[in-house]
Amino acid sequence: MNRVKAGYCAVPNPFNIKQVGYVSLRPDEVEAIVFWTRNPAPLMARLAELNARGFDYYFLFTLVNNPREIDPYSPSLEKAVAVFHELADRIGPERVIWRYDPIFLSSITPISYHIDNYCTIAEKLAGSTRRSFISFVDDYRKASGRMETLRRSGVEIQPSRVAGLAEVEPLVAELVRIAGLYDIELLSCAEKLDLSPLGVAPGKCIDDALIQRLFKVNVAGRKDPSQRKECGCVMSREIGMYDSCLFGCCYCYATRNFELARRNHRAHDPTSPSLLGRFDAVAPVGGEVKKKNCTSTARQLKLF
Repeated sequence: MNRVKAGYCAVPNPFNIKQVGYVSLRPDEVEAIVFWTRNPAPLMARLAELNARGFDYYFLFTLVNNPREIDPYSPSLEKAVAVFHELADRIGPERVIWRYDPIFLSSITPISYHIDNYCTIAEKLAGSTRRSFISFVDDYRKASGRMETLRRSGVEIQPSRVAGLAEVEPLVAELVRIAGLYDIELLSCAEKLDLSPLGVAPGKCIDDALIQRLFKVNVAGRKDPSQRKECGCVMSREIGMYDSCLFGCCYCYATRNFELARRNHRAHDPTSPSLLGRFDAVAPVGGEVKKKNCTSTARQLKLF
């Protein structure tokens, strides 16, 4: 909210922190904000301020309810559902999109688990969402050590590379049926496997058609070239940063080390222009972004 009041934030390139990007947060320069979250509760008290400042926004709310061996610190199902309903009551069910994502297949979360789990959650969310995203877990180098630890604990993990539709048809077909029972549109998110023959069309988390329908704003419909080829999202500016999340999910692609994430969280400075460290930038002139008063120390640089 400090960055909203300042009208901009600074985002260092995760692969080259000497490159610091400027992202305007002025209402007249922001077409819409898309929030990804497992717990929007801390922001709820500030929604009225976002509204008053003229921002349009919607939420992608991840609610998977995996066992604690897989998602150790996510909010409980009961708390998450309560917050989901409250948020939908505040801003409308079309603006709260349910992510049952990623689907993690293992000996403790087999296909039968996900069918029952998805049905339970869908029933609890009935009327509070109109759209649900699914995808299957991908292999990420950052998560390989955590996956091996999980295996050593006795959990058998199904390979993330799905051989074909026949392998997932029993699961996906049931998810389509369940979603239909509760008037939920089921879409896939950056999924390598084409699930269209099973009734799940490729979706867009940052969706030009949805933004136009919700907010009457016409945004450029060109695919974001910085995203994976399977991703359908239109062009946007990402203001999150790696190694900043505390939920500790074993398959996380955005966290190298959870202790590092905890240190980063403790070191967070709410007065900084950037989420982690203290990076700054000035507005672009002629298409070029320049750094401004970048005071990051060597220790802070190591956070990235």
